[in-house]
Amino acid sequence: MNLDIIPGTEWGFFTLPRPMCIAGPCSAETEEQVMETAEGLNAFGIHVFRAGIWKPRTHPGSFEGVGTQGLKWLRKVKETYGMKVCTEVASEKHVLECIKYGVDIVWVGARTSANPFLMQEIADALEGTDMPVLVKNPVNPDLDLWIGALERLNRAGLRKLGVIHRGFSTSAAIPYRNDPGWKLAIELRSRYPRMTFFADPSHMAGDRKYLQELSQRAMDLGLDGLMVESHHCPDCAWSDAKQQLTPKDLQHLLESLVIRENTSENDAYREGIDALRARIDLIDENLLKLLKDRMDVSRAIGEYKRAHNVAILQTGRWEQLLGDMVSRAAELGISAETITAIMTAIHDESVRVQKL
Repeated sequence: MNLDIIPGTEWGFFTLPRPMCIAGPCSAETEEQVMETAEGLNAFGIHVFRAGIWKPRTHPGSFEGVGTQGLKWLRKVKETYGMKVCTEVASEKHVLECIKYGVDIVWVGARTSANPFLMQEIADALEGTDMPVLVKNPVNPDLDLWIGALERLNRAGLRKLGVIHRGFSTSAAIPYRNDPGWKLAIELRSRYPRMTFFADPSHMAGDRKYLQELSQRAMDLGLDGLMVESHHCPDCAWSDAKQQLTPKDLQHLLESLVIRENTSENDAYREGIDALRARIDLIDENLLKLLKDRMDVSRAIGEYKRAHNVAILQTGRWEQLLGDMVSRAAELGISAETITAIMTAIHDESVRVQKL
């Protein structure tokens, strides 16, 4: 489905150049905490303030947000500093309360975007409004589920749509809280290049020491902006203390980022990049021819196996082949993850043609 959207640069909330930045505490805790943090962020040019009002926690009994009274504090931030304010919504009640208190932007969290029932409830509640909505990726790497959440909002007439990439849950041993899963973000970006695209390095990292590298990676990939958690006293935070930055530290992080242009009109650049892309096109053409040849051989192998009453799938042969390719790829500077994904796709197609 083609989404009918208005890019974030036309919402009137953000200023260029990149990165757009939404910042504020994980949770609104007290009026003093909200106002002091907002003051620090406003001092160096943050225009959009975020704070969680309702907090979906894994275990009951944890701090689950201050509720509606926190919206009064967000309204005070608007009135005092002229900042736009945003918070997370997960139900019709949340949406209606945000509209009542003049919240400017809402976002949908990872748990909610994975639930089509809740997404439809939120879309219905927002129908007839012009409120911008940002949708975080689902907890698991499911691109269709992410797009489906956006489609429900778009069908309700909402055009100011954007996404927040916060990584995916994983059981693998990685340094971050969530697997960055940049591949899926790139795929969504390529499908909807006009979509406003934020990265959430705070939830991706789970630890402030990784925020700079993940933020820089997001900028290198050409994403539009960042949503970063900032607290005037992170170590005192009631939720996710480890991943939050003081406003001053956030300023330093943003100033450290190297922002590269998404494109260039420089003639020398255009000439050079076109020559390199021509080489890529030729290599891709040759790859296609080689893949076609490989599938022809696979088809012949399938016929040979049938003639001799041998099973199509030979697990031992596949494991040996994959192991050999991973070793060879390492010598060529290609990651095991990349070659495994490529060879698995080729193997799956080979099995398919052998069955024909």
